[in-house]
Amino acid sequence: MRRSPGPPEPDPQNAHRGGHSEACTTQLLFTGFYTKGLVRDSPPPGRPTPPHGTQESLLDRALRARHLQARPTRMAENGLGWREKVLNLESMNPCIKKVEYAVRGPIVTRAVQLEKELKEGAKKPFTEVIRANIGDAQAMGQKPITFLRQVCALCMYPELLNDPNFPKDAKEKARKLLEACGGNSIGAYSASPGIDCIRRHIADFIERRDGGIPSNPDNIFLSTGASDAIVTILKLLVSGEGRSRTGVLIPIPQYPLYSAALAELNAVQINYYLDEENCWALDVEELRRALNEARRHCRPRALCLINPGNPTGQVQSRKCIEDVIHFAWEEQLFLLADEVYQDNIYAKGSQFHSFKKVLFEMGPKYSGTVELASFYSISKGFMGECGFRGGYMEVINMDPGVQQQLSKLVSVRLCPPVTGQMVLDAVVNRPEPGDPSYPQFKQEKEAVLAALAEKARLTEETLNRAPGFRCNPVQGAMYAFPRIQLPPRAVEAAKAQGQAPDMFFCLQLLEETGICVVPGSGFGQKEGTFHFRMTILPPLEKLQILLQKLTQFHAKFLREYS
Repeated sequence: MRRSPGPPEPDPQNAHRGGHSEACTTQLLFTGFYTKGLVRDSPPPGRPTPPHGTQESLLDRALRARHLQARPTRMAENGLGWREKVLNLESMNPCIKKVEYAVRGPIVTRAVQLEKELKEGAKKPFTEVIRANIGDAQAMGQKPITFLRQVCALCMYPELLNDPNFPKDAKEKARKLLEACGGNSIGAYSASPGIDCIRRHIADFIERRDGGIPSNPDNIFLSTGASDAIVTILKLLVSGEGRSRTGVLIPIPQYPLYSAALAELNAVQINYYLDEENCWALDVEELRRALNEARRHCRPRALCLINPGNPTGQVQSRKCIEDVIHFAWEEQLFLLADEVYQDNIYAKGSQFHSFKKVLFEMGPKYSGTVELASFYSISKGFMGECGFRGGYMEVINMDPGVQQQLSKLVSVRLCPPVTGQMVLDAVVNRPEPGDPSYPQFKQEKEAVLAALAEKARLTEETLNRAPGFRCNPVQGAMYAFPRIQLPPRAVEAAKAQGQAPDMFFCLQLLEETGICVVPGSGFGQKEGTFHFRMTILPPLEKLQILLQKLTQFHAKFLREYS
């Protein structure tokens, strides 16, 4: 029986080169398989086999052991033996490894495991996991708005158009939407920017919202939720290398979509800090500081704003928006206005002002020059239709050539989900007074928003009464972002385990109470401060239980680590 060839001596000159690594070549030699799919009984020229009985080096022994451990017991379907994977952690896109998304990070992974363990009968200090980590309204028990679901059901199954239980206005809307679809079916692709009549309805909606300021349907692009549109605009913006690489200013705390997208695109993230002492307000001087520092190492080209705020829940004043627009005009920055929570305003005296409306009311000096993309989604507001993945963006003052490139870019994904487009149309072209569906629609919408306002007030008041918490008013959106006191011993214990202190706290909170929240370090925060984000979406009774358990756990945590 022929002996398998032994490992080659390592070649230090090739250790740094691309292609097969020395370890990979050695592993191929062990199996007797070489390039081009040929089986050979001896190594290639220049790779002598150690004579029988020759003592192997420690490196060779280690390589042989590694190979024997990793080699599959069966050959591949094409008859070849084990080879290095073409795609592995070393060869994959390095930018992807930098991507982090705390909202669905390790805390949520553990929460899912705990839910599974509870179902299997495991004994825990709690009977259920309360998911307060993500703004998924219907997962938290919010009922869908009837009219939205009626229109969607009629479009999905047109036979229901003959059902007398559906209101006349929902049927009329569904018929018009189906007529706008290829083959009168929502199973057909739509135009890449979205169905034309829906884009017109969105333009009408924007005009009503902004007091008659015109909106051009050609500037509206439907998307797979707002996230898809945001990433699309960032793709257009990012270019250059080294000091000319695109930089994007984002608020801290931020929604992790922005940091994740910038990491994936290998762009430069420029942090500007919201003022926690002033209810998370945006200060133009802080913008200027961040911009001037960034210009030393990149080319800042865009400024992102989230209003109402996520995770911070603030509603920016009109004066603040005017200052930001002037700053963008002065510094020649492209504005990205994330306005997906524009329906979610709770605090007395707070009001949503769209960036587009303020821009045009500031006069032609600004309205004719400042480049703006604004974003909207059916996942938030009073709708909470996250799973339909519907949204849009409107672009203002975009270079015509770039807008053509945008049209090309969105065409690559063919079209946004047509079901999401249908629901979006029912949101922007909603029932009006006198329509059969109007009374129920109005009642359901107001009930959702009133309940959220009550839960925002309850969350702020409960946390601020508890020692060790400080929570700004939840003026809008659907989250609280309280600051928490963590004793020095807890901070040291977290460091010993290689965890951020607020991650350490949130993991213990989950393990002992079943409450799942997201540590503030996943959103960004000032050095030396600790926060977490929680939604206000659970039903009132469950939210009260959550807040009670949370404050009791924190008091116990302070005692243990003081």
